[in-house]
Amino acid sequence: MDRASYRIIDANFNRAREALRVTEEYCRFCLDSKPLAETAKSMRHQLSSAAAKIDPGRLIAARDTEADVGTDITVTDQLHRQNLTQSFTAAAKRLSEALRVLAETAQPINEESAKRFEQLRYKAYTFEKQVMLFADASQRFKKVKLYVLISNLPPVDVLAMTQYCIAGGADCIQLRLKEMSDSDMFALAEQFTKLCSEKAVISIINDRPDIAIACGADGVHLGQDDLPARVVTKLQQRPMITGISTHSLEQLKQAIDQRPTYAALGPVFATETKPSADAVGLEYVRRGAAELQNTGIASIAIGGIDQNNVESVMQAGASAVAVSAAVTRLPDPTAACRKLKEKINSVT
Repeated sequence: MDRASYRIIDANFNRAREALRVTEEYCRFCLDSKPLAETAKSMRHQLSSAAAKIDPGRLIAARDTEADVGTDITVTDQLHRQNLTQSFTAAAKRLSEALRVLAETAQPINEESAKRFEQLRYKAYTFEKQVMLFADASQRFKKVKLYVLISNLPPVDVLAMTQYCIAGGADCIQLRLKEMSDSDMFALAEQFTKLCSEKAVISIINDRPDIAIACGADGVHLGQDDLPARVVTKLQQRPMITGISTHSLEQLKQAIDQRPTYAALGPVFATETKPSADAVGLEYVRRGAAELQNTGIASIAIGGIDQNNVESVMQAGASAVAVSAAVTRLPDPTAACRKLKEKINSVT
């Protein structure tokens, strides 16, 4: 029985270590997220540290792969994966299962190791959630190049403008409403979200995570004075895209710590939409995009962007641009979207 315990610990230590390697590679190469990859790597070292307190000589001596009756036990579609996300999910499940076995089996041999395996199991549950929420949102947002803000129009005009922008190739549309009752805002947000969903365009609600969650929007955009993204993560009932406005590198670094889907960098140029906000210029776009590199967080340039400067903004390093007046205040919003999209695609 003693040898059997060491065989079980050895097998599950290897299983957990391999699973953590898969999760690390997924975060590193699929999500391009250095922070999440570092977390996976740290957990792998914590696992090895806990296992090191159990006699490694006895573990390796107990290993008997040739006599293991489980090596040829298979189930249908055991290794069938359709994408990398399914590979991550399977690895995350193996990790928690292996850690539970390690905690149970190591208890009579080394109580400290057993406790550390158990603590690591709870970390694994939290880490799986963090990665899946981030992955779902970031993968959906990757296609976004043209992001349009519809602000303070009458309800009938909001819905018409949404249709114009969709027809013009907008990838993401944000509904930004002020001075409207919650009931009216919710009713309009529901219709707006439905229009976007029918054409596979991402729908974002500005400032109001409660409205965004209630109407089933794809995401919410948060300002510096709104609820923190980490709080919104606790409220959401399904994975949501989250964006945060930033106007300085200090604000950007604070936003990165909250792991949003994207960070808005701006206002790049002076804008009538927010006349009191000082323009940060193309230099902030360059520095912001560099700061966001290897985080998996998209960089969205915003503020005063139009057909005359959109190419220079993209060349500064933004992954997408957000516009408002350059589309919504022109006689033909659909044509304006198409022209902007053409210029964006010519740079990317």
